[in-house]
Amino acid sequence: MSMASEPLLKVDGLTVAFGDTEPVVRDVRFEVMPGETVGIVGESGSGKTMTALAIMRLLPVGARIVKGSILFDNLPLHQLSEAQMRQVRGGDIAMVFQDPFTCLNPVMRIGDQIAEAARLHRDRAEGDPYQLAVQMLRAVHLPDPERIARRYPHELSGGQRQRAMIAMAFICHPRLLIADEPSTALDVTVQLGILHLMREMQQQQGTAVLLITHDIGVVAYTCDRVLVMHDGTIVESGSVYEVLECPRHPYTQRLLEAVV
Repeated sequence: MSMASEPLLKVDGLTVAFGDTEPVVRDVRFEVMPGETVGIVGESGSGKTMTALAIMRLLPVGARIVKGSILFDNLPLHQLSEAQMRQVRGGDIAMVFQDPFTCLNPVMRIGDQIAEAARLHRDRAEGDPYQLAVQMLRAVHLPDPERIARRYPHELSGGQRQRAMIAMAFICHPRLLIADEPSTALDVTVQLGILHLMREMQQQQGTAVLLITHDIGVVAYTCDRVLVMHDGTIVESGSVYEVLECPRHPYTQRLLEAVV
């Protein structure tokens, strides 16, 4: 983990609501340092995915940031225009979702989709975008990457699609990766492989990771620090060791009891 003193991501007082209803995310505050892995753990509906979508400025229709700030390397993401945000998304900040099938274009070959990300966010001097895509498919340990690059999403298994999404996320060397339940839909063996792959790619590129999960075991395996989220707020935070060994909040204690 980097010893830099300035946070890469700083979320301060983030509050998200649908219209005039009660906020679904309330006064959320945390930081992610360069190269660090921070987990946000909580049950479904706790607000963790909405927090991630707010950072990416991809909130669902009707939801909005009511107050608070989101600084990425001192760039105010909450104030950027959509055109400015598109320059950040996929380049400096990438995201991997739980279900890659909904994020991949079903009528576009895998290699072309990954190449498009490189075309948008990497210098042409670095090489042909399609060849860079094939190289990334090889880097994420997909067998016969040239063949995989020619396939459509429906022709791949769930684990292969998730590896392709990780290749797309890392092809532009993002400084921050947001991973929203990246292995939940996969069986246990494939899940471990995906988590190991993400950590391997992170270490190679020095990327910071914000990992969204409901699984305490995933946090213990991958994270440096953890934020426990319940009912739209962060109820406990600290190093993984501190929170998992000596949980202070009753909700954290219940989460841990559920996996024992």
